[in-house]
Amino acid sequence: MTLRLVIFDVDGTLVDSLAHIEVVMERAFAARGFEAPAPGAVRDLVGISLPELMAALRPDLDEAALWDLVETYKRIFLQSATREGGAETSPLFPGTREMLERLAEQDDLLLGIATGKSRRGLERVLSEFDLERFFVTRQVADDHPSKPHPSMAMVAMNEAGVDANQTVLIGDTTHDMQLARAAGIQGIGVAWGNHAPDLLRSHADHMLQEWAALDPLLDEIWATA
Repeated sequence: MTLRLVIFDVDGTLVDSLAHIEVVMERAFAARGFEAPAPGAVRDLVGISLPELMAALRPDLDEAALWDLVETYKRIFLQSATREGGAETSPLFPGTREMLERLAEQDDLLLGIATGKSRRGLERVLSEFDLERFFVTRQVADDHPSKPHPSMAMVAMNEAGVDANQTVLIGDTTHDMQLARAAGIQGIGVAWGNHAPDLLRSHADHMLQEWAALDPLLDEIWATA
């Protein structure tokens, strides 16, 4: 039996988290006495690691000030998620659980994660939605260079014991698609995430309009692998 691996991004792919991220970012900037990021700036950067994102938003800050901003964001995000409930502020996109259930039933298919979240942040999301059982490999920003560096995908394939020609990565940003290309795997863009479909389409090998279309697309990819 040939094993195959599907690697998922989280924010903007599985979880509808942009609005919550933007609100927390505004609160973090205000807490440090900064003006809020420009409209759309956070959306463009979601998916890369938090220190890289902050540095892109505030390239004028020195390392100490950037670290303070990162830690302020983490603190406010955790407070907000605890108080308001992560499932309320960042729900799963429609059909996500059903899609994972379908894929998990296939004996030759393994599922993984490659996210710009911290390990603590990812574990909180998986616990809130009872998703832990689905993913055999979980790659987070704590352990890797920021996307689009291919490290996350390379380690995921190694942990799963799956070759690149039997692996795909599904994400919502050009960072995800560039990561996939750098790792030598096919990238599948989703049309409901943080980067506009027209932009994403120019970087992706395939595009999804809804989760229901994933199953036949994977069949097509595996048939030509």
